[in-house]
This record gives sequence, structure tokens and C-alpha cells, in this order.
Amino acid sequence: MNPPSAAQAVNPPSAGARGGTALAFLGVLAFSGSFPATVYAMQGFDPWLVAIGRAVIAGAIALACLKAAKLPLLPPRRHWPAYAAISVGVVFGFPVFSGLALDLGASTAHSAVVIGLLPAATAACAVLRAGERPRPLFWAACTAGAVAITAFTFAQSAQGTPTWPDLLLVGALLSAAVGYTEGGRLSREIPGWQVISYVLVLSLPLTLPATTVLALTTPINPTPASWAGLAYVGVISMFLGFVPWYAGLARGGIARAGQTQLTQPLLTLLWAWFLMGERFGPATVAGALAVLVCVAITQRART
Repeated sequence: MNPPSAAQAVNPPSAGARGGTALAFLGVLAFSGSFPATVYAMQGFDPWLVAIGRAVIAGAIALACLKAAKLPLLPPRRHWPAYAAISVGVVFGFPVFSGLALDLGASTAHSAVVIGLLPAATAACAVLRAGERPRPLFWAACTAGAVAITAFTFAQSAQGTPTWPDLLLVGALLSAAVGYTEGGRLSREIPGWQVISYVLVLSLPLTLPATTVLALTTPINPTPASWAGLAYVGVISMFLGFVPWYAGLARGGIARAGQTQLTQPLLTLLWAWFLMGERFGPATVAGALAVLVCVAITQRART
């Protein structure tokens, strides 16, 4: 059998790319409930406890999965720098920055700006770290989608000049872009569920003591809603969502499959409407159509 040509190596089969996009979207669907769940969790727990404690919950699940699969509890040392970068990005950076932004008054709709810009930042990181080279059409559609979703979410939130929560959201954006890129790159050789499991296990020496101290020193007034929110961000946002997400990035391309996250702000707004009573008008339909068109174009633009 002849080896694949250079063009075939760069451009994965369309079926594989579509499968990667579908997996990535499952991850996006899981992540879309993170902001509303965080708001609920902070009704009974300190923002820092929510941000760090979610990683302990997910870390316990990760340990159980690794033991059930009879795998070593620590990954090879050569991958530790990549795991450290992922940990800084998605275990600490994004949860802490986004949680503090929400605690300081950023609404769920306004915070969705981060998600609207995240695919563009992830694509840029994919060029720098993963060696991907999207075509100009991809960048045009990516930029158009980011602009559309940013305008849509700002219109929904009706907020003006940048504030401290905005700067925190930018920090969350950059953190997630790095964590997603490194995780997608590592998932090309290691299954996605193992990647996030090892990230969480390697983070436990920091997250477990910090969570213990926060639990003993911060006010705790749990309610059923706050417990449900904490469970969601710990089990789904911090673990289960990353399993199809990293697999999708590895299979469909980090830059390309990552564009499915352009749909996340709209999904988040739907969750906010359903769970929190936030309302939005006809602009939602226009925003949804604009984003879906941009996503379709990015999926057609081969790397």
C-alpha cells in the first residue's frame, strides 16, 4: 500500500473531519452550561472554592477512570510540560478568571463574549503550537463569526466600555485557548479522556489542599441549586465535556473543529433563558443564523 501523499496528510479525510466536528460539538454542548451552573454554584459557595473545587471533583473521577482502565496514575515525564500548560489554562486560568468575572457582576450574556472570541484565539494558538495552516477563507469566516457573536452578545448585555470583569474574561479567553490547543495537540497520540485525566491528577497536589483550606475558611451556605451547579461544573464542565472535545480537536483539526465553539454563546443564552429566566428578542435568530453560516464555511475550508 502506498503511503499517503503530503496533501492527504495535511487534509484529513472529510468523514474523519466531520466526525471530529461532531465530537467537538458534544464538548461544546457540555461546556455551554458552565456559566449558568457557575452562577448557581456561587449562590452557596465562595467563587474561589467553586473555581478550584471543581477540579478536585473531576480529579476524583479521573483517578477512578485511570484505575478502572488499569493505567499508570502518572503520565510519561516527557509530556509533563504539555500537561502543565493545559492545567494552567483549563484547571486554573479559565475557571478562576471567569468565575471572578461573574462574581463581580458580569452577566451570563456578557460573559459569552469570551466564548465568541475563543475559537479565533484557539485557531491562532493552533498555528503557533500545532503547526496548522488554515486557508484565508477559514480566517475570513472565523473573523466574521467572532465579530457577529461579539456584536450579538454585547447587544444582549447592553454594557459599554471595558471593565475589570472584561479584563478577567480576556484572561479566561487566553487561558482556555492555550489549554485547548495543548490538549488537542496531545490528544493526537493519547486518547482525550486520558489527557484530561492526567491533567487533573497532576493538578491534585495543588487543587486538593487549596480546596480544603477554602472549604474551612470561606462561608458556605449550600442550597440544592448551588450543589447542582457545583456538580455540573465538576463532573461535566471539568471532565466529561473534555473527553469528546479533545478527541474532536485531534480528529478534525484544532483550528477547524474548534470553530464549533462559535455556537456556544447561543447555547449558553438558551440555558440562561431556560434556567435563569433571561430573555432575548428576535436578534437571537439573526445571531444564530450568522454564526451557523460562519461555522459551515469554516468546516468547508480545508486546512
